[in-house]
Amino acid sequence: MDSIELRDLDAARRYILEALWLQRAVKPSASNVKDALKWAMEIASSGRPLPPVGFVADIGNVAFGVDAEHRLKEALPVPGWPPSLGRSYEDHVLGKFYADWTFERASDALRKYKDNDRVRGLAYVVNQMSERAGFRGVMLPPAVIRALTTTNPDDVLASGWETLMRDGPSPLLVEMYEGLVSAGRRIAEVLGQEDILALEQGTALADMGQYVAHRQILQTTARIESRLPARPVKPFVGRKEVPTRILDEDQYPVGGYTSIATKGSIESLLHSQLAYIEDGSPDLFDMKFVRDELFYYSRDENQFLRRRRAFVFVLFPELIASRFKDADLPYQRIVMIQATILALVRKLTEWLSTDAIRFEVIFVQDGGKSPLGEEAALLKLLLREPLERGDGVIFEMPDKVGVMTYLSRLARNSQVHTLAVSTEPFDMDMENVVITELIVGGPRPEIGEGDGVVAELEGEDAFDVWQETVLRVLQLWV
Repeated sequence: MDSIELRDLDAARRYILEALWLQRAVKPSASNVKDALKWAMEIASSGRPLPPVGFVADIGNVAFGVDAEHRLKEALPVPGWPPSLGRSYEDHVLGKFYADWTFERASDALRKYKDNDRVRGLAYVVNQMSERAGFRGVMLPPAVIRALTTTNPDDVLASGWETLMRDGPSPLLVEMYEGLVSAGRRIAEVLGQEDILALEQGTALADMGQYVAHRQILQTTARIESRLPARPVKPFVGRKEVPTRILDEDQYPVGGYTSIATKGSIESLLHSQLAYIEDGSPDLFDMKFVRDELFYYSRDENQFLRRRRAFVFVLFPELIASRFKDADLPYQRIVMIQATILALVRKLTEWLSTDAIRFEVIFVQDGGKSPLGEEAALLKLLLREPLERGDGVIFEMPDKVGVMTYLSRLARNSQVHTLAVSTEPFDMDMENVVITELIVGGPRPEIGEGDGVVAELEGEDAFDVWQETVLRVLQLWV
């Protein structure tokens, strides 16, 4: 995607003024000029190519719901503007905003932002659309837009209309809108899944390092998941099984009342039996109670067993050395580790929906310090849904002994599976916990059972080994 640079201030000003009259979501007016210029200013000041301001205004007005009250009934006739191009823009570009599910989710996320964060969030949406669809933009001095924001909005619109009446629309704008229509025709969805999650989880407004890492993890996770089977995998032969104590609250009757019996609790007594209560004692009710002649509702005796399972990921401080980019991998090793955790959480949540599952991520400290603090903050964003539901937790522990003590206590009422990740093999064998050891000392991970003996799985390249590792862990856990 090539951008056009407008160094001439008059040409840049004309590009802005004329485009304000090309809005199609709402009618151009003094009340919405400042918002459109503010959104355009954010894009231009960040060094990004600026699409036509009318297009940016349409995105903002639809995303924030401004068009709900002020939507145009008919297209505004712009002097010299090709009617067919206007209709094509409404059908293939503006219509896609209303129909596309990714834009709807992005709009919901944007409306939760406040003040300047809304402006930055909208600029992010426009930039991601531009990269995904491949339409062009213009590089121009932000001072041109800044000067217009301090001008009376009525004068700004009047200047643009006067230019259109005198000279007609600039060929550059016509070319830009033709490119927008072509992009709208060929693109299926205006945003990617990672773009939506970045908006919902707030990393779209975070610093560049966190944003890039978040995006890389999501892309890697999607690539890993695309190679995993859709249905639950078959258990791995010879895997370790650990029995656990079942609590009473994990069992409960299902179904309603199936019949009437002469035995039961007072809560299930038929209301009609209360008619036997009379003055004096003993009465007919007492007699029937002694003879077991009162009627009770009887429940289905089937019991539904819901397994209580905990999946724990333990990350040791030595993994700070995994902030390393290998030539055989698309991203750093630490990104691959976090993508592995996210892929496992997603698949386990999907496949074990009938179980009471819980996810925990433990970061082991190094002498009271937290070398993986940035990774912990990023995982809190990536695992936001289970954390908000109360099905997940991320915390720190001082050392490996403390981790093993905690896992033993957790195993008293749950079936615990643990993925312990480090750079060197270690011994962490436990009788009541299923330990899976993941060693990341190079581009190809190795896997073991917590006894210090690890082996590398087969794969054509390093990424294939990572994918096979995720599959093997699922076979050991599901």
